[in-house]
Amino acid sequence: MGRSFCRPAAEKMAADLRAGSTYYHAASDSYFQIAERAGEYFQQRWQVDGAGRRVNEMEKRVDYVMGSGNHAKTYLSRTADGRLMELPLGWYAEKGGILGMNPGYDKAEHEGFRRPITYDCMFCHNGYPKIPAGHEKPFAAPVYEGALPEGIDCERCHGPGMKHAQLAGAGAAKEEIKKAIVNPGRLSGERQMEICTGCHLEATSFPLPNALQRYERGPFSFQAGEALGDFLLNFDHAPGTGREEKFEIVNAVYRLRQSACFVKSAGKMLCTTCHNPHDVPRGEEAVQRYAAVCRQCHGGSGHMAQADCTGCHMPKRRTEDVVHSLATDHKIQKRKPAGDLLAELAERHEVGPLAYRGKVVLYYPEKVGPGVENELYLAVAQVKQGSNLAEGVEQLKAGLAKLPAARGEFWFELGDAYERMGKLTEAAGAYREAARRRAGFSVAVRKMGTMLRRTGKAAEGAAVLERAVAMDAGDAVAWHELGLTYQALGRKAEAEVALGKALLRDPELMEAHNNLGVMRMAAGDAVRAEAEFREAVRIKPEFAEARGNLGALMAGLGRTAEAREQFRAAVRLRPGDARVRYEYAMLLGRLREYDAAMGELEACVKADGSLVEARALLGDLLLGKGRAGEAAGHYREVLRVKPGWGRAELGLGAALASMGDAAQAVPHLQLAAKDADANVRGQAAEMLKRLGR
Repeated sequence: MGRSFCRPAAEKMAADLRAGSTYYHAASDSYFQIAERAGEYFQQRWQVDGAGRRVNEMEKRVDYVMGSGNHAKTYLSRTADGRLMELPLGWYAEKGGILGMNPGYDKAEHEGFRRPITYDCMFCHNGYPKIPAGHEKPFAAPVYEGALPEGIDCERCHGPGMKHAQLAGAGAAKEEIKKAIVNPGRLSGERQMEICTGCHLEATSFPLPNALQRYERGPFSFQAGEALGDFLLNFDHAPGTGREEKFEIVNAVYRLRQSACFVKSAGKMLCTTCHNPHDVPRGEEAVQRYAAVCRQCHGGSGHMAQADCTGCHMPKRRTEDVVHSLATDHKIQKRKPAGDLLAELAERHEVGPLAYRGKVVLYYPEKVGPGVENELYLAVAQVKQGSNLAEGVEQLKAGLAKLPAARGEFWFELGDAYERMGKLTEAAGAYREAARRRAGFSVAVRKMGTMLRRTGKAAEGAAVLERAVAMDAGDAVAWHELGLTYQALGRKAEAEVALGKALLRDPELMEAHNNLGVMRMAAGDAVRAEAEFREAVRIKPEFAEARGNLGALMAGLGRTAEAREQFRAAVRLRPGDARVRYEYAMLLGRLREYDAAMGELEACVKADGSLVEARALLGDLLLGKGRAGEAAGHYREVLRVKPGWGRAELGLGAALASMGDAAQAVPHLQLAAKDADANVRGQAAEMLKRLGR
């Protein structure tokens, strides 16, 4: 624990640098490297363009290392405003030390250099840090002040030690000195166990949620000796959903609690039954010590006298969530589980259809006292990450109706749940109530303003967002939302100012760069638009929307090779983006690559059949290839969505005429001949003339 968090230093980073100079991540088509320069360490990332040049380069200084290195190490960079960001590339102990993507990063589109180290992360991985006033409140941004502790310290298990040290220094009586600090050995078994449980219980790291901190508690307010349930509630998948045997990196206590040894001990078996937190044995010494513990209950002759109990009954296994790490399975079993427990695994991403959808149940404490507030926490667990959304919303609404004085945070969670369901008007109302109930709840005000904009109430939303930035002028996201709202109102100059203020506060807010680029492209300022799009892509090469916008800009400027490269990247990252596929098809059509254009249009209409421009263009290409019947089907679908559209009427008329059905073609061509578009009118008139009409 004392090695859980540190600053990088030569002796601590030597193994990391030996693991390999460069790591190529195929899913995101990016190269990563850890480099040393003048005694400082940096993580670098770049890509290679079609000409073989390095592009989208990013470098961040490694300010801290999280993790002891027994299993893994994660590199962190500190921002100018005190936030900590996880860097994508990590180090793993297996195979003598390897580099690999951190958990959650092994996919085409990941968080890059912008995943924040939350207070939840810091709670378990380090001593308690100093945070700014007001940031102890729920939903506050994770900001850290001053020098950070370097490792989990004595106070985590023994409570605050200042008074203890003062009394000892003053020569106070021995008993008085002892009473001034927590001795875990004097606590009940349950309280002893909870000192470990707070960080080692995690039922799952996949979306559920696994725990909720009580809203009245600060993130670093838990002290040894108090009931964990007064600070934190732990949750699990519902029984019978096939998740009972999950094995993850931080569920040692979770697995131990499934063991017959633990259950039959009636509370006597604790983490400290086997582990001395002040003395961690290694190698053969560890084997002998743990075997000796087992023999205390299981005898010392015959099979029980064998040297390595844990090798069979608590084997090392590959964890499901951190796939480059091995950990001891703390579920003590008669027989080792079947199969190759060390076999390599691909990282699993529980999103979309793979996400858990079912009830979330209270896991620890096993019961909480009666009361509506505890019911509300259970309801929040259902909606927090969308596991049991519809049922959870009803539970949350019912609980709030029963508790008129409920905290604003519960209303905020209801707003988030409504937003997930696409019920934006209801979300705005819930955020409004959250802000009313908690003074200074700027995040709730910001989200209320955003919902108002998204529901077409931009003028009201602007007033609310102006309030949000007045409450927290450092909130870059609020300034960004205000910029989008001004843009929706046609207040372009104010929109640009607001987006600029967002970037002043967070220069790497890629969405602000992208939206500023959109505004400048619309204003005809191609040079500055390109700069914004390229910066958005540099910050996050996996940002498909910015890639698509840059592709469209390059296509408009006639820089077809660059446009093609950006469109290809956007399509690879987000194959279901119909608009990008349509714009890419337009480029391919101009290049007379008609087969490729047709492929993009087919993918486009499959992703979004209501995009009539794409369907019409696909109809044109099919008609040009003599596939009039298929073309007619697409034109008819266009006219179903957009009745009377001259271009589609013209296309359908031409397709029917090509099929020899002049009688059916003529009415459509006659409608096209009356269209406002002179080109459509002229083509329709010419066809009617050829048909003798």
